[in-house]
Amino acid sequence: MQNNSSYLCVLLLFFVALVNGQEKEIHGTITNESEVEGIHILNTTSRYNTVTNAFGNFSIEVNLNDTLLISSVKYMPEKVVITDSIYENQILTIELRELINELDEVFLRPKLTGNLETDLKNIKTEKPINFDDVGIPGFKGKPEEKIVPIVPSLGTFTTVDLEAMYKHISGYYKKLKIKRKWEAQNTDAAKIINFYTRNFFFEAYNIPEGRLYDFMLFCIETSSLQRDFKNENYNAVLAIFSEKSEMYVNRLSEKKE
Repeated sequence: MQNNSSYLCVLLLFFVALVNGQEKEIHGTITNESEVEGIHILNTTSRYNTVTNAFGNFSIEVNLNDTLLISSVKYMPEKVVITDSIYENQILTIELRELINELDEVFLRPKLTGNLETDLKNIKTEKPINFDDVGIPGFKGKPEEKIVPIVPSLGTFTTVDLEAMYKHISGYYKKLKIKRKWEAQNTDAAKIINFYTRNFFFEAYNIPEGRLYDFMLFCIETSSLQRDFKNENYNAVLAIFSEKSEMYVNRLSEKKE
């Protein structure tokens, strides 16, 4: 009985810690010298989003400890946690790292002689061993950390996973869920763009190539695009593009004016 009471007290403290503070509007600036307009700012906690103006300035609603995701085609994605200082001063300055695509260094070995038969014998290849090779079942996908529920099952109050409870209380699992959701959004955005091609979006909806990634995230965040594309409901996908592109292009025109 005492164990149950202690457990319930911990749960109460946990839920009290989840109560959000008052939202504030902060004003941010991207301090890079060029191409600072149209950078996508997403509050991954509340799902509010905005884009920078021609001077790299933006405003967005936040709570303390919210996480902002700053993304652009030209720059590396950046995550910023709203600290006490940022929350109180309501000012944020960010310098982004330029995204540079580099090819890994290539080593050619062994030295080729020009004799095809000899060279083929000298080239060593390594084949990775998988579960099928040894005739046993096994997991072949990418392993992911399991998010353990704070209450394992009904009626088991005496069995408490303290590590899982700490990860819930500290916000670790919350950040992990947000990270996985963001990674899924970026992966799906790339799949959809490759499926329809970049020219299609410019010719059909007048979306500039430099804004295509931002437009796709905008559609994903404000519609059922991911689900419809996964279910091959392409009529619904095109309807979303038609609706959202009009809003997006109008927003771009207003900023230019």
